[in-house]
Amino acid sequence: MNTPYDSDRGRGPVTEPAGQAPPPPTAPGSPDPYVDDVRSRDPYPGQDPAAQDPVGEALQDRAAHPPHRPEASQQPPHRTYDTAAGPADSDPPGTPGQQDRQDAFANLYQDQQEYGRRNGPETVPQQSAPEPVPAPAKRAGRASGVLKSSAVMAAGTLVSRLTGFLRQLVITAALGAAFLGDAYTVAVTLPTMIYILTIGGGLNSVFVPQLVRAMKNDDDNGEAYANRLLTLVIVVLGVLVALTVFGAPLLIRMMSVSIADNPASNEVAVTFARYCLPTIFFMGIHVVMGQILNARGRFGAMMWTPVLNNIVIIFTFGMFIWVYGTASTSKMNVTTITPEGVRLLGIGTLLGLVVQALAMVPYLRDAGFRFRPRFDWRGHGMGKAAKLAKWTVLFVLANQAGMLVVTQFATRAGEAADRAGFEGTGILAYNNALLIWQMPQAIITVSVMAALLPRISRSAHDGDTAAVRDDISQGLRNSAVAIVPIAFGFVALGIPMCTLMFSSASEEAARSIGFILMAFGLGLIPYSVQYVVLRGFYAYEDTRTPFYNTVIVAAVNAGASLLSYFLLPDRWAVAGMGLAYGLAYAVGVGVAWNRLSRRLGGDLDGAHVLRTYARLAGASLPAALAAGAAGYGITLALGQSVPGALAALAGGGIVLAVVFYAAARRMRIAEMTAMVGMVRGRLGR
Repeated sequence: MNTPYDSDRGRGPVTEPAGQAPPPPTAPGSPDPYVDDVRSRDPYPGQDPAAQDPVGEALQDRAAHPPHRPEASQQPPHRTYDTAAGPADSDPPGTPGQQDRQDAFANLYQDQQEYGRRNGPETVPQQSAPEPVPAPAKRAGRASGVLKSSAVMAAGTLVSRLTGFLRQLVITAALGAAFLGDAYTVAVTLPTMIYILTIGGGLNSVFVPQLVRAMKNDDDNGEAYANRLLTLVIVVLGVLVALTVFGAPLLIRMMSVSIADNPASNEVAVTFARYCLPTIFFMGIHVVMGQILNARGRFGAMMWTPVLNNIVIIFTFGMFIWVYGTASTSKMNVTTITPEGVRLLGIGTLLGLVVQALAMVPYLRDAGFRFRPRFDWRGHGMGKAAKLAKWTVLFVLANQAGMLVVTQFATRAGEAADRAGFEGTGILAYNNALLIWQMPQAIITVSVMAALLPRISRSAHDGDTAAVRDDISQGLRNSAVAIVPIAFGFVALGIPMCTLMFSSASEEAARSIGFILMAFGLGLIPYSVQYVVLRGFYAYEDTRTPFYNTVIVAAVNAGASLLSYFLLPDRWAVAGMGLAYGLAYAVGVGVAWNRLSRRLGGDLDGAHVLRTYARLAGASLPAALAAGAAGYGITLALGQSVPGALAALAGGGIVLAVVFYAAARRMRIAEMTAMVGMVRGRLGR
């Protein structure tokens, strides 16, 4: 019985019974799992909150776990059944015996350990009795290497996100959340958008797999192909930077007509853009060098070097604050900021990407790679690879089109609200709220799926739709235990949370950002569900369906954002856009769910998943009401300053956790009980 769940974990090497032939070798035309998994996360959408639209993560869906080693794809396929299966193994898929399995957190280590053992050479016993053969000693080292790579990548991603969040706090403190902050945000977002639209998506989705194949098949281990690719990227990006710097005024108008129509704002934004646009060059260089390292088994550099960029920008804006003061004390705006101040921030922003890219060079040299420019691009698959990138280009185009609509109308609404005396209602405020809102999914849902992705991929490869369904159901339910109460918590405590973090700009701006965060709040639930459901399509190597889903989400987001701008007062228009974002993902989840259900035979364990989410929402609602009341009462008593916000957030957070836990225990939510049991077990209690 094929049971690719918990029953095949932690066991020794799989053996074959007497008289049974070993599994056939992989056919030459079969999918290469190393090539499929090597598309690691492009760090640049994460550099700026405006580019962090989560549908873009579909381009890097397998970044949560390290790529396979090159030799892994040369091994025979893994046998997921065990000849000595116990009673749990004999249960048919979907029976209670299999549904009552360990949660994904508890299985992360075992799953990766098994994954590491499979990458070693399998030994088929010669004797007739199906006795296990001791694993070679190097297998433990290989498993340890996979775990070490996972830990290095996860730690680098986490530190990068945390320093990126700190960077955003410092930027808001220096420039405020009014028109000056919006001008800088538009200028710094522009290079990221251009990079993604022109070359970024194609690099990750097409050229990187070609690089991996060249490394495996070419006599020089792909070094010539890597040099051609790096040379091509340098030339293309050099030309692109020259064109964009020259056309900066037109690009600023494309991003925001309201900024372009204001002479002072346009001058500041264009100047910022001309400092920031050369970062396109260093973004592309960093990605190519990082993927060369990934192909050679060096995974840490690409995840850790963005931290250097964040540190440089934090230091730059810290110097700006040291010279000019915070936005709340300097009252600086687009008409009063000095040319020296603009120059300091522009050079610092550019320098951050330069340091990030150059920091890769020592790692490349240590890996034995030496760059030698090569211009012999013809006849080496470059043109064919570019043609294969069409779906990726369409994917990111649809995604960025929706973001462009939001940027245009958020800056318009922010300018009008700022003139009426309401700060913190523009694109910078939108991005700050979006950054906070995305953090739980980036940490929790991605961590849950890191444990389940290898199992889902194996099951899809084996044609076991029941196993794919059960693992997706488990990922949805396990992540919901934390995601659902946090979503309600954003609604209850968004204002004290943002007051605590952004009051250095102004208390009024911080409260406005808090209202936007509250509007985003409940949209976190469909946003997280979408991430999990799309992993099912990628397990079947289906990228076209996520593209169509992205078009639907982007269209709904753009349309609902337009309605918010035209129907709501300027002060609340951007908050309405935050609500539209969650609505768009709710629609996208409905479409993706139906398509994946049909792919899996009409059943995605919907009743079980819906029952879990309903119970969690039922436990979260009274918790959020109690937390909101507690936070409001503390704020009335202590005031709306930073100390009052800190006390309200702490008190409300405690009330939220206690009431939610009590309600969930009373409702006997199995996933909640499993998580608590796992935490207690890890703590030794």
